[in-house]
Amino acid sequence: MMRSLANFVGFQLAWWACVLGAIHDAAWLGVLAGIAFVALQWLASPQRRVDARLVACAVLLGLLLDGSLAQLGWIDYRGGTAHLPAPAWIVALWAAFAMTITHSLGWLRPGMALLLGAIGGPLAYLGAERMGAVELTSGVQATIALAIGWALATCALVLVARHARGASPVRPLVAGGSR
Repeated sequence: MMRSLANFVGFQLAWWACVLGAIHDAAWLGVLAGIAFVALQWLASPQRRVDARLVACAVLLGLLLDGSLAQLGWIDYRGGTAHLPAPAWIVALWAAFAMTITHSLGWLRPGMALLLGAIGGPLAYLGAERMGAVELTSGVQATIALAIGWALATCALVLVARHARGASPVRPLVAGGSR
């Protein structure tokens, strides 16, 4: 219980560091906080192999989703870099989020992950927008894209975690019987 709480609080601190760093033209602080959170959680993790896969998948998903939204001009990020499709602080947040999947969000199942991603993803961006870290330049389209993207990404990360742990990615429809 304490580990899950520490994981949850640590992720929240990383989120704040990333957003505040971007706002104050010190995005490197957020990147450093995200990396530190991932490293500390990984060192304390009993399932390092699973967490490493999740971080790799989340970074790719973040580059794809946030990079696509930036390329479409639907989201404008403060503290961006010319070398990545999405700012490094956003990528660090994706990596940090991945470290919650088997820890404080270890209770998630695919259906709940879809719901959490569809609601929580856009809310995080809207909060960051109110603070000035991002601008949803195509408000409705960006919000819908974030809802769909985060729903699918969160569900995918839960499925990756289940598969990496050796669990069946989905439960059978009928326990003990055939479909």
